[in-house]
Amino acid sequence: MSEALWALGRGSGIAALVLLTLAVASGILTRSGRPLLTIPRFGVIELHRSTALLGSLFVGIHVVSLFFDPYAQLAVVDAVIPFAGAYKPFWLGLGTLAFDLLIAITLTGLLRHRQGYRAFRAAHWLSYALWPIALSHALGNGTDSGSGWFLATAFACTASVVAAVVWRLRYNFQEHQHTRVKVGR
Repeated sequence: MSEALWALGRGSGIAALVLLTLAVASGILTRSGRPLLTIPRFGVIELHRSTALLGSLFVGIHVVSLFFDPYAQLAVVDAVIPFAGAYKPFWLGLGTLAFDLLIAITLTGLLRHRQGYRAFRAAHWLSYALWPIALSHALGNGTDSGSGWFLATAFACTASVVAAVVWRLRYNFQEHQHTRVKVGR
């Protein structure tokens, strides 16, 4: 049973990293009014929402499975207070910090219509910190961090986010509000 919990914790953490990478990259891409390849803008927005929620679910599975894993011996305080853990406190603390940020971002995303747009945007800017912190946690604390397949996955995730940022910073990038047709002109 303990090996199954260890595999579940490990696999859900890696799946969460990939899904949150897709969420961050698609979130960056949704700021344009243009479609992405053949996906219309609403499809990119739906991809962003779906991958963000699914990634959050996998983070939850990751954390909960490590509570019950006798090898990991994760305590509730380890999941809430950054850098308080006994095993690799810095790397575990990065994971805890990313988890705390994810909770804030997820709650503001789910409560988007009950709060102001500025509050939603301010909280969503935390994702620019969340993703590299979570990646650093995976590289520093992950069981598979030295394996070739994991390093290739981490590289692909990094390349995806960097490509989205480069695309976003291009000189001809247009914010979506500028692409709307102005009525009366």
